[in-house]
Amino acid sequence: MAKPNLRLAASLKVLRRFQDKLGGVVESTDLTGTHRARLVKAGFLRPVIKGWYLCANPADQSGDTTAWYASYWSFLSGYLGKRFGKRYCLNAEVSLAMHTGSTTVPRQITVVTRQGGVSKIDLPHSTSIMLYADPKNVPGNRVELKGLQVQPLPEALCRAAPNFFRSSPREAEIALAIVRDPGELLTFLLSGEGYPAAAGRLAGGYRFLGKPTFADRLMTTMKRAGYDIREINPFEMPAPTLAPGARERSPYILRLRSMWEGWRDDVIKSFPPAPGLPRAVQKYLANVTERYATDAYNSLSIEGYQVTDELIRRVARGAWNPGTDAADGKNRDALAARGYYLAFNRVRASIERILRGKAAGDISRTDHHEWYGELFAPAVTIGIIKSHQLAGYRSGPIYIRNSMHTPLPREALLDAMETLFDLLAHEPHAAVRAVLGHHLFVFIHPYFDGNGRIGRFLMNAMLASGGYPWTVIRLKERAQYMAALEAASVGGDIRPLAKFIAKEMRAGTPRARARRSSVK
Repeated sequence: MAKPNLRLAASLKVLRRFQDKLGGVVESTDLTGTHRARLVKAGFLRPVIKGWYLCANPADQSGDTTAWYASYWSFLSGYLGKRFGKRYCLNAEVSLAMHTGSTTVPRQITVVTRQGGVSKIDLPHSTSIMLYADPKNVPGNRVELKGLQVQPLPEALCRAAPNFFRSSPREAEIALAIVRDPGELLTFLLSGEGYPAAAGRLAGGYRFLGKPTFADRLMTTMKRAGYDIREINPFEMPAPTLAPGARERSPYILRLRSMWEGWRDDVIKSFPPAPGLPRAVQKYLANVTERYATDAYNSLSIEGYQVTDELIRRVARGAWNPGTDAADGKNRDALAARGYYLAFNRVRASIERILRGKAAGDISRTDHHEWYGELFAPAVTIGIIKSHQLAGYRSGPIYIRNSMHTPLPREALLDAMETLFDLLAHEPHAAVRAVLGHHLFVFIHPYFDGNGRIGRFLMNAMLASGGYPWTVIRLKERAQYMAALEAASVGGDIRPLAKFIAKEMRAGTPRARARRSSVK
Protein backbone atom coordinates (compact mmCIF):
# COMPACT_ATOMS: atom_id res chain seq x y z
CA MET A 1 0.00 0.00 0.00
CA ALA A 2 1.30 3.46 -0.92
CA LYS A 3 2.44 5.73 1.88
CA PRO A 4 0.12 8.61 2.88
CA ASN A 5 2.40 11.25 1.35
CA LEU A 6 2.45 9.40 -1.97
CA ARG A 7 -1.35 9.04 -1.94
CA LEU A 8 -1.69 12.78 -1.28
CA ALA A 9 0.79 13.53 -4.07
CA ALA A 10 -1.32 11.45 -6.47
CA SER A 11 -4.44 13.39 -5.49
CA LEU A 12 -2.63 16.73 -5.92
CA LYS A 13 -1.54 15.68 -9.40
CA VAL A 14 -5.18 15.10 -10.35
CA LEU A 15 -6.22 18.38 -8.73
CA ARG A 16 -3.58 20.31 -10.66
CA ARG A 17 -5.21 19.45 -13.98
CA PHE A 18 -8.56 20.90 -12.88
CA GLN A 19 -6.99 23.85 -11.10
CA ASP A 20 -5.28 25.02 -14.29
CA LYS A 21 -8.39 24.38 -16.40
CA LEU A 22 -11.07 25.84 -14.13
CA GLY A 23 -9.30 28.71 -12.36
CA GLY A 24 -9.10 27.15 -8.92
CA VAL A 25 -12.73 25.92 -8.77
CA VAL A 26 -13.66 22.25 -8.68
CA GLU A 27 -17.05 20.55 -8.94
CA SER A 28 -17.48 17.40 -6.88
CA THR A 29 -17.97 15.30 -10.02
CA ASP A 30 -14.53 16.36 -11.27
CA LEU A 31 -12.81 14.19 -8.67
CA THR A 32 -13.39 10.76 -7.24
CA GLY A 33 -14.68 10.61 -3.68
CA THR A 34 -11.32 9.30 -2.47
CA HIS A 35 -9.32 12.14 -4.03
CA ARG A 36 -11.84 14.71 -2.86
CA ALA A 37 -11.92 13.52 0.75
CA ARG A 38 -8.14 13.33 0.89
CA LEU A 39 -7.68 16.87 -0.47
CA VAL A 40 -10.33 18.35 1.81
CA LYS A 41 -8.76 16.72 4.86
CA ALA A 42 -5.31 18.06 3.90
CA GLY A 43 -6.68 21.58 3.38
CA PHE A 44 -6.08 21.76 -0.39
CA LEU A 45 -9.83 21.93 -1.08
CA ARG A 46 -12.41 24.02 0.76
CA PRO A 47 -16.17 23.80 0.23
CA VAL A 48 -17.97 26.76 -1.34
CA ILE A 49 -21.50 25.37 -1.56
CA LYS A 50 -22.75 21.81 -1.82
CA GLY A 51 -20.97 20.10 -4.69
CA TRP A 52 -18.44 22.87 -5.31
CA TYR A 53 -14.94 23.34 -3.91
CA LEU A 54 -12.19 25.91 -3.97
CA CYS A 55 -8.48 25.16 -4.35
CA ALA A 56 -6.74 26.49 -1.24
CA ASN A 57 -3.43 26.69 0.56
CA PRO A 58 -3.40 24.61 3.75
CA ALA A 59 -1.18 27.29 5.32
CA ASP A 60 -3.94 29.91 4.99
CA GLN A 61 -5.37 30.91 8.33
CA SER A 62 -9.05 30.67 9.16
CA GLY A 63 -10.84 33.69 7.74
CA ASP A 64 -8.29 34.31 4.98
CA THR A 65 -10.25 35.56 1.98
CA THR A 66 -7.54 35.58 -0.68
CA ALA A 67 -8.33 32.21 -2.31
CA TRP A 68 -12.04 33.00 -2.50
CA TYR A 69 -11.65 36.48 -4.00
CA ALA A 70 -9.09 35.14 -6.47
CA SER A 71 -11.48 32.43 -7.67
CA TYR A 72 -14.75 34.38 -7.34
CA TRP A 73 -15.43 35.00 -11.03
CA SER A 74 -14.28 31.50 -12.01
CA PHE A 75 -16.74 30.02 -9.53
CA LEU A 76 -19.63 32.14 -10.83
CA SER A 77 -18.84 31.22 -14.42
CA GLY A 78 -18.60 27.51 -13.63
CA TYR A 79 -21.62 27.33 -11.35
CA LEU A 80 -24.01 29.43 -13.45
CA GLY A 81 -22.88 27.78 -16.67
CA LYS A 82 -23.38 24.31 -15.21
CA ARG A 83 -26.81 25.14 -13.82
CA PHE A 84 -28.27 27.36 -16.55
CA GLY A 85 -26.07 27.01 -19.61
CA LYS A 86 -26.43 30.39 -21.30
CA ARG A 87 -30.06 30.85 -20.25
CA TYR A 88 -29.31 33.59 -17.73
CA CYS A 89 -27.90 37.08 -17.54
CA LEU A 90 -26.42 39.28 -14.83
CA ASN A 91 -28.60 42.27 -14.05
CA ALA A 92 -27.94 45.71 -15.50
CA GLU A 93 -26.00 47.11 -12.56
CA VAL A 94 -23.54 44.18 -12.31
CA SER A 95 -23.21 44.12 -16.11
CA LEU A 96 -22.23 47.80 -16.06
CA ALA A 97 -19.70 47.23 -13.28
CA MET A 98 -18.04 44.56 -15.42
CA HIS A 99 -18.13 46.65 -18.62
CA THR A 100 -16.51 49.58 -16.81
CA GLY A 101 -13.61 47.58 -15.41
CA SER A 102 -14.69 47.51 -11.78
CA THR A 103 -11.96 45.82 -9.76
CA THR A 104 -14.05 45.08 -6.68
CA VAL A 105 -15.59 41.72 -5.82
CA PRO A 106 -19.29 42.55 -5.19
CA ARG A 107 -21.00 41.49 -2.00
CA GLN A 108 -23.98 40.26 -3.99
CA ILE A 109 -24.77 39.77 -7.65
CA THR A 110 -28.25 39.48 -9.11
CA VAL A 111 -28.84 36.92 -11.85
CA VAL A 112 -31.90 36.93 -14.10
CA THR A 113 -32.86 33.45 -15.36
CA ARG A 114 -35.34 32.00 -17.83
CA GLN A 115 -36.73 29.46 -15.38
CA GLY A 116 -36.96 28.80 -11.65
CA GLY A 117 -38.09 30.99 -8.78
CA VAL A 118 -36.45 33.46 -6.45
CA SER A 119 -33.64 32.26 -4.24
CA LYS A 120 -30.54 33.49 -2.47
CA ILE A 121 -27.34 31.43 -2.40
CA ASP A 122 -24.96 32.32 0.39
CA LEU A 123 -21.29 32.16 -0.54
CA PRO A 124 -18.09 32.44 1.54
CA HIS A 125 -17.10 35.64 3.32
CA SER A 126 -20.53 37.31 3.26
CA THR A 127 -20.94 37.21 -0.52
CA SER A 128 -24.05 35.84 -2.24
CA ILE A 129 -26.02 35.28 -5.44
CA MET A 130 -29.62 36.44 -5.83
CA LEU A 131 -31.49 34.43 -8.47
CA TYR A 132 -34.86 35.32 -9.91
CA ALA A 133 -36.76 34.11 -12.97
CA ASP A 134 -37.87 36.78 -15.47
CA PRO A 135 -37.77 35.33 -18.99
CA LYS A 136 -38.81 38.62 -20.64
CA ASN A 137 -35.81 40.44 -19.16
CA VAL A 138 -33.14 37.95 -20.19
CA PRO A 139 -31.75 39.80 -23.24
CA GLY A 140 -31.55 37.86 -26.45
CA ASN A 141 -28.41 39.81 -27.38
CA ARG A 142 -26.01 38.99 -24.56
CA VAL A 143 -22.24 39.30 -24.40
CA GLU A 144 -19.72 37.27 -22.42
CA LEU A 145 -17.30 38.77 -19.92
CA LYS A 146 -15.13 36.67 -17.58
CA GLY A 147 -17.08 33.65 -18.79
CA LEU A 148 -20.40 35.18 -17.65
CA GLN A 149 -23.49 36.24 -19.60
CA VAL A 150 -23.95 40.00 -19.25
CA GLN A 151 -26.10 42.64 -20.88
CA PRO A 152 -24.55 44.72 -23.68
CA LEU A 153 -23.38 48.06 -22.29
CA PRO A 154 -25.95 50.30 -24.10
CA GLU A 155 -28.82 48.05 -23.06
CA ALA A 156 -27.57 47.86 -19.48
CA LEU A 157 -27.42 51.67 -19.30
CA CYS A 158 -31.04 51.86 -20.44
CA ARG A 159 -32.17 49.19 -17.98
CA ALA A 160 -30.21 50.48 -14.97
CA ALA A 161 -32.29 51.70 -12.04
CA PRO A 162 -32.23 55.45 -11.28
CA ASN A 163 -30.35 54.77 -8.04
CA PHE A 164 -27.39 53.35 -9.98
CA PHE A 165 -26.29 56.84 -11.03
CA ARG A 166 -26.23 57.92 -7.38
CA SER A 167 -24.81 54.80 -5.74
CA SER A 168 -22.22 54.06 -8.46
CA PRO A 169 -21.48 57.41 -10.10
CA ARG A 170 -18.00 56.42 -11.29
CA GLU A 171 -19.29 53.33 -13.10
CA ALA A 172 -22.19 55.33 -14.58
CA GLU A 173 -19.89 58.12 -15.80
CA ILE A 174 -17.43 55.66 -17.35
CA ALA A 175 -20.24 53.72 -19.03
CA LEU A 176 -21.68 56.87 -20.60
CA ALA A 177 -18.19 57.87 -21.76
CA ILE A 178 -17.61 54.53 -23.48
CA VAL A 179 -20.71 54.91 -25.69
CA ARG A 180 -19.46 56.24 -29.03
CA ASP A 181 -22.76 57.39 -30.49
CA PRO A 182 -26.30 57.98 -29.09
CA GLY A 183 -27.60 55.62 -31.76
CA GLU A 184 -26.29 52.71 -29.67
CA LEU A 185 -28.71 53.75 -26.92
CA LEU A 186 -31.60 54.76 -29.17
CA THR A 187 -31.71 51.33 -30.80
CA PHE A 188 -32.80 49.91 -27.45
CA LEU A 189 -34.74 52.94 -26.17
CA LEU A 190 -37.05 52.81 -29.20
CA SER A 191 -37.60 49.05 -29.07
CA GLY A 192 -40.86 47.53 -27.88
CA GLU A 193 -42.75 49.93 -25.62
CA GLY A 194 -39.82 52.35 -25.39
CA TYR A 195 -38.06 53.60 -22.30
CA PRO A 196 -38.95 57.28 -21.95
CA ALA A 197 -37.84 57.59 -18.31
CA ALA A 198 -34.47 56.01 -19.10
CA ALA A 199 -34.07 58.30 -22.11
CA GLY A 200 -34.66 61.35 -19.88
CA ARG A 201 -32.05 60.14 -17.37
CA LEU A 202 -29.47 59.43 -20.05
CA ALA A 203 -30.04 62.79 -21.74
CA GLY A 204 -29.72 64.58 -18.40
CA GLY A 205 -26.60 62.58 -17.61
CA TYR A 206 -24.94 63.51 -20.87
CA ARG A 207 -25.77 67.20 -20.44
CA PHE A 208 -24.27 67.12 -16.93
CA LEU A 209 -21.14 65.44 -18.31
CA GLY A 210 -20.67 68.18 -20.89
CA LYS A 211 -22.02 66.37 -23.96
CA PRO A 212 -25.03 68.48 -25.01
CA THR A 213 -25.09 67.08 -28.56
CA PHE A 214 -25.66 63.57 -27.18
CA ALA A 215 -28.39 64.88 -24.87
CA ASP A 216 -30.13 66.82 -27.65
CA ARG A 217 -30.10 63.88 -30.04
CA LEU A 218 -31.61 61.56 -27.44
CA MET A 219 -34.37 64.05 -26.59
CA THR A 220 -35.15 65.01 -30.19
CA THR A 221 -35.28 61.45 -31.50
CA MET A 222 -37.48 60.18 -28.66
CA LYS A 223 -39.90 63.09 -29.02
CA ARG A 224 -40.02 62.59 -32.78
CA ALA A 225 -41.05 59.00 -32.10
CA GLY A 226 -44.00 60.27 -30.03
CA TYR A 227 -42.65 59.87 -26.50
CA ASP A 228 -43.21 62.44 -23.76
CA ILE A 229 -39.69 62.92 -22.38
CA ARG A 230 -38.57 64.77 -19.25
CA GLU A 231 -34.85 65.37 -19.03
CA ILE A 232 -33.44 64.88 -15.52
CA ASN A 233 -29.87 64.78 -14.23
CA PRO A 234 -29.51 61.39 -12.48
CA PHE A 235 -26.17 62.25 -10.84
CA GLU A 236 -25.74 63.77 -7.39
CA MET A 237 -21.99 64.41 -7.57
CA PRO A 238 -21.03 68.10 -7.78
CA ALA A 239 -19.07 67.90 -11.04
CA PRO A 240 -17.93 65.35 -13.64
CA THR A 241 -14.55 63.66 -13.18
CA LEU A 242 -13.88 63.02 -16.88
CA ALA A 243 -13.20 65.61 -19.58
CA PRO A 244 -16.17 65.73 -21.99
CA GLY A 245 -13.93 65.64 -25.07
CA ALA A 246 -11.99 62.52 -24.03
CA ARG A 247 -11.87 59.90 -26.77
CA GLU A 248 -10.42 57.16 -24.58
CA ARG A 249 -12.51 53.97 -24.58
CA SER A 250 -10.54 51.76 -22.20
CA PRO A 251 -12.60 51.44 -19.00
CA TYR A 252 -9.42 51.02 -16.96
CA ILE A 253 -7.88 54.26 -18.22
CA LEU A 254 -11.14 56.11 -17.73
CA ARG A 255 -11.35 54.73 -14.20
CA LEU A 256 -7.84 55.91 -13.31
CA ARG A 257 -8.53 59.38 -14.66
CA SER A 258 -11.88 59.54 -12.88
CA MET A 259 -10.35 58.47 -9.57
CA TRP A 260 -7.60 61.06 -9.86
CA GLU A 261 -9.87 63.97 -10.71
CA GLY A 262 -12.56 62.92 -8.26
CA TRP A 263 -10.12 62.60 -5.34
CA ARG A 264 -7.79 65.58 -5.83
CA ASP A 265 -9.71 68.00 -3.64
CA ASP A 266 -10.05 65.48 -0.80
CA VAL A 267 -6.28 64.98 -0.74
CA ILE A 268 -5.54 68.72 -0.81
CA LYS A 269 -7.93 69.30 2.09
CA SER A 270 -6.30 66.49 4.12
CA PHE A 271 -2.69 67.64 3.73
CA PRO A 272 -0.73 70.64 5.02
CA PRO A 273 0.54 73.08 2.35
CA ALA A 274 3.72 72.00 0.59
CA PRO A 275 6.89 73.68 1.98
CA GLY A 276 8.38 73.96 -1.51
CA LEU A 277 11.69 72.63 -2.80
CA PRO A 278 14.42 73.11 -0.19
CA ARG A 279 17.37 75.34 -0.92
CA ALA A 280 19.69 73.17 1.15
CA VAL A 281 19.54 70.08 -1.05
CA GLN A 282 22.33 68.21 0.71
CA LYS A 283 20.73 68.75 4.10
CA TYR A 284 17.44 67.32 2.80
CA LEU A 285 19.30 64.31 1.35
CA ALA A 286 21.16 63.81 4.64
CA ASN A 287 17.80 63.62 6.40
CA VAL A 288 16.67 61.02 3.85
CA THR A 289 19.78 58.95 4.55
CA GLU A 290 19.16 59.25 8.27
CA ARG A 291 15.70 57.72 7.80
CA TYR A 292 17.01 54.65 5.95
CA ALA A 293 17.24 52.19 8.84
CA THR A 294 13.81 53.07 10.23
CA ASP A 295 12.23 53.03 6.80
CA ALA A 296 13.79 49.70 5.82
CA TYR A 297 12.71 48.00 9.03
CA ASN A 298 9.12 49.20 8.79
CA SER A 299 8.62 48.83 5.04
CA LEU A 300 10.05 45.31 4.93
CA SER A 301 8.18 44.25 8.07
CA ILE A 302 4.89 45.50 6.60
CA GLU A 303 5.48 43.07 3.71
CA GLY A 304 6.06 40.15 6.09
CA TYR A 305 9.85 39.98 6.17
CA GLN A 306 11.51 39.24 9.52
CA VAL A 307 14.29 41.80 9.65
CA THR A 308 16.27 43.14 12.59
CA ASP A 309 18.15 46.35 13.20
CA GLU A 310 21.39 44.37 13.15
CA LEU A 311 20.61 42.84 9.75
CA ILE A 312 19.82 46.27 8.33
CA ARG A 313 23.03 47.75 9.73
CA ARG A 314 25.06 44.79 8.42
CA VAL A 315 23.59 45.20 4.94
CA ALA A 316 24.22 48.95 4.99
CA ARG A 317 27.90 48.56 5.87
CA GLY A 318 28.43 45.94 3.19
CA ALA A 319 28.74 42.97 5.53
CA TRP A 320 26.23 40.92 3.53
CA ASN A 321 28.13 38.37 1.46
CA PRO A 322 26.18 35.59 -0.25
CA GLY A 323 29.33 34.38 -1.97
CA THR A 324 31.06 33.28 1.23
CA ASP A 325 28.21 33.15 3.73
CA ALA A 326 25.74 30.40 2.81
CA ALA A 327 23.19 31.72 5.30
CA ASP A 328 23.15 35.11 3.57
CA GLY A 329 22.66 33.46 0.20
CA LYS A 330 19.65 31.46 1.35
CA ASN A 331 18.05 33.91 3.75
CA ARG A 332 15.11 35.60 2.04
CA ASP A 333 15.06 38.29 4.71
CA ALA A 334 18.72 39.12 4.08
CA LEU A 335 18.09 39.18 0.32
CA ALA A 336 15.14 41.52 0.81
CA ALA A 337 17.14 43.78 3.12
CA ARG A 338 20.04 44.02 0.68
CA GLY A 339 17.66 44.74 -2.21
CA TYR A 340 15.94 47.43 -0.16
CA TYR A 341 19.28 49.09 0.58
CA LEU A 342 20.18 49.19 -3.11
CA ALA A 343 16.74 50.45 -4.13
CA PHE A 344 16.68 53.09 -1.36
CA ASN A 345 19.96 54.54 -2.61
CA ARG A 346 18.64 54.61 -6.18
CA VAL A 347 15.48 56.40 -4.99
CA ARG A 348 17.66 58.89 -3.10
CA ALA A 349 19.50 59.63 -6.36
CA SER A 350 16.17 60.18 -8.11
CA ILE A 351 15.10 62.55 -5.35
CA GLU A 352 18.30 64.56 -5.76
CA ARG A 353 17.46 65.13 -9.42
CA ILE A 354 13.94 66.19 -8.44
CA LEU A 355 15.27 68.62 -5.82
CA ARG A 356 17.57 70.14 -8.44
CA GLY A 357 14.62 70.98 -10.65
CA LYS A 358 13.85 67.92 -12.77
CA ALA A 359 10.15 67.14 -13.27
CA ALA A 360 9.03 64.63 -10.65
CA GLY A 361 6.60 62.84 -12.95
CA ASP A 362 9.21 62.38 -15.67
CA ILE A 363 11.84 61.16 -13.20
CA SER A 364 9.50 58.57 -11.68
CA ARG A 365 8.40 57.42 -15.14
CA THR A 366 11.95 56.42 -16.08
CA ASP A 367 13.42 55.57 -12.68
CA HIS A 368 10.78 53.31 -11.15
CA HIS A 369 12.05 50.40 -13.25
CA GLU A 370 15.51 51.04 -11.81
CA TRP A 371 14.14 51.00 -8.26
CA TYR A 372 12.45 47.69 -8.99
CA GLY A 373 15.59 46.23 -10.57
CA GLU A 374 17.70 47.11 -7.54
CA LEU A 375 15.06 45.75 -5.16
CA PHE A 376 15.43 42.27 -6.64
CA ALA A 377 19.03 42.41 -7.88
CA PRO A 378 20.37 40.24 -5.00
CA ALA A 379 17.86 37.51 -5.85
CA VAL A 380 19.05 37.62 -9.48
CA THR A 381 22.69 37.46 -8.36
CA ILE A 382 22.24 34.11 -6.61
CA GLY A 383 19.84 32.71 -9.20
CA ILE A 384 16.53 32.76 -7.31
CA ILE A 385 15.06 35.11 -9.93
CA LYS A 386 15.91 35.05 -13.63
CA SER A 387 17.22 38.35 -14.99
CA HIS A 388 14.49 38.56 -17.64
CA GLN A 389 11.92 38.79 -14.85
CA LEU A 390 13.18 42.30 -14.13
CA ALA A 391 12.63 43.43 -17.72
CA GLY A 392 9.08 44.72 -17.38
CA TYR A 393 5.69 44.39 -15.74
CA ARG A 394 4.02 41.13 -14.70
CA SER A 395 2.83 38.70 -17.35
CA GLY A 396 -0.16 37.25 -15.50
CA PRO A 397 -2.80 37.86 -12.84
CA ILE A 398 -2.04 38.69 -9.22
CA TYR A 399 -4.15 39.02 -6.09
CA ILE A 400 -3.77 41.07 -2.93
CA ARG A 401 -4.10 39.08 0.28
CA ASN A 402 -7.49 39.51 1.95
CA SER A 403 -8.54 42.37 -0.34
CA MET A 404 -11.79 42.58 -2.32
CA HIS A 405 -9.85 44.58 -4.92
CA THR A 406 -8.50 42.69 -7.93
CA PRO A 407 -5.51 44.41 -9.62
CA LEU A 408 -5.76 45.30 -13.28
CA PRO A 409 -5.38 42.52 -15.87
CA ARG A 410 -2.04 42.08 -17.61
CA GLU A 411 -3.27 43.47 -20.93
CA ALA A 412 -4.17 46.79 -19.29
CA LEU A 413 -0.84 47.38 -17.53
CA LEU A 414 1.13 49.32 -20.15
CA ASP A 415 -1.68 51.79 -20.83
CA ALA A 416 -2.47 52.07 -17.12
CA MET A 417 1.11 52.83 -16.12
CA GLU A 418 1.49 55.35 -18.94
CA THR A 419 -1.69 57.03 -17.72
CA LEU A 420 -0.44 57.08 -14.13
CA PHE A 421 2.79 58.84 -15.06
CA ASP A 422 0.93 61.26 -17.32
CA LEU A 423 -1.26 62.17 -14.36
CA LEU A 424 1.81 62.62 -12.15
CA ALA A 425 3.49 64.79 -14.78
CA HIS A 426 0.51 67.15 -15.12
CA GLU A 427 -0.47 67.37 -11.44
CA PRO A 428 0.57 70.70 -9.82
CA HIS A 429 0.08 69.63 -6.16
CA ALA A 430 2.83 67.54 -4.58
CA ALA A 431 0.50 66.05 -1.97
CA VAL A 432 -1.82 64.80 -4.70
CA ARG A 433 1.12 63.34 -6.59
CA ALA A 434 2.27 61.55 -3.41
CA VAL A 435 -1.05 60.15 -2.17
CA LEU A 436 -2.67 59.31 -5.49
CA GLY A 437 0.59 58.21 -7.07
CA HIS A 438 1.11 55.74 -4.25
CA HIS A 439 -2.47 54.53 -4.22
CA LEU A 440 -2.90 54.11 -7.97
CA PHE A 441 0.44 52.31 -8.21
CA VAL A 442 -0.68 49.64 -5.75
CA PHE A 443 -4.19 49.72 -7.27
CA ILE A 444 -2.66 48.75 -10.64
CA HIS A 445 -0.12 46.37 -9.00
CA PRO A 446 2.14 46.24 -12.07
CA TYR A 447 4.72 43.77 -10.71
CA PHE A 448 4.44 40.25 -9.35
CA ASP A 449 6.19 41.34 -6.15
CA GLY A 450 7.47 44.51 -4.52
CA ASN A 451 4.46 46.70 -5.35
CA GLY A 452 4.02 47.98 -1.79
CA ARG A 453 7.69 48.89 -1.41
CA ILE A 454 7.89 50.58 -4.82
CA GLY A 455 4.60 52.36 -4.11
CA ARG A 456 6.03 53.81 -0.90
CA PHE A 457 9.23 54.81 -2.71
CA LEU A 458 7.08 56.60 -5.28
CA MET A 459 5.14 58.32 -2.48
CA ASN A 460 8.35 59.63 -0.95
CA ALA A 461 9.78 60.81 -4.25
CA MET A 462 6.59 62.78 -4.85
CA LEU A 463 6.60 64.13 -1.28
CA ALA A 464 10.14 65.37 -1.90
CA SER A 465 8.94 67.19 -5.01
CA GLY A 466 6.97 69.49 -2.69
CA GLY A 467 9.61 69.70 0.02
CA TYR A 468 7.72 67.37 2.37
CA PRO A 469 9.98 65.11 4.47
CA TRP A 470 10.67 61.43 3.83
CA THR A 471 7.79 59.63 5.52
CA VAL A 472 7.87 56.19 7.10
CA ILE A 473 4.72 54.08 7.22
CA ARG A 474 5.19 52.43 10.60
CA LEU A 475 4.68 48.72 11.16
CA LYS A 476 2.52 49.33 14.23
CA GLU A 477 0.08 51.22 11.97
CA ARG A 478 -0.10 48.45 9.36
CA ALA A 479 -3.74 47.58 10.05
CA GLN A 480 -4.83 51.21 9.65
CA TYR A 481 -2.69 51.55 6.51
CA MET A 482 -4.22 48.48 4.88
CA ALA A 483 -7.72 49.56 5.87
CA ALA A 484 -7.13 52.97 4.30
CA LEU A 485 -5.93 51.39 1.04
CA GLU A 486 -8.99 49.13 1.02
CA ALA A 487 -11.29 52.09 1.69
CA ALA A 488 -9.95 53.76 -1.45
CA SER A 489 -9.77 50.69 -3.71
CA VAL A 490 -13.09 49.13 -2.69
CA GLY A 491 -15.05 51.88 -0.94
CA GLY A 492 -14.04 54.71 -3.28
CA ASP A 493 -12.98 56.99 -0.40
CA ILE A 494 -9.44 58.41 -0.52
CA ARG A 495 -9.74 60.53 2.62
CA PRO A 496 -8.64 57.84 5.12
CA LEU A 497 -5.44 57.23 3.15
CA ALA A 498 -4.67 60.93 2.67
CA LYS A 499 -5.19 61.65 6.37
CA PHE A 500 -3.19 58.58 7.35
CA ILE A 501 -0.15 59.56 5.26
CA ALA A 502 -0.33 63.14 6.60
CA LYS A 503 -0.43 61.73 10.15
CA GLU A 504 2.56 59.44 9.52
CA MET A 505 4.44 62.39 8.03
CA ARG A 506 3.87 64.45 11.16
CA ALA A 507 4.88 61.49 13.35
CA GLY A 508 8.25 61.39 11.60
CA THR A 509 9.25 64.99 12.28
CA PRO A 510 12.29 65.51 14.55
CA ARG A 511 10.09 67.09 17.23
CA ALA A 512 7.69 64.12 17.25
CA ARG A 513 10.57 61.63 17.36
CA ALA A 514 12.20 63.54 20.21
CA ARG A 515 8.94 63.58 22.14
CA ARG A 516 8.57 59.81 21.80
CA SER A 517 12.19 59.30 22.90
CA SER A 518 11.69 61.43 26.03
CA VAL A 519 8.62 59.38 26.93
CA LYS A 520 10.69 56.20 26.70
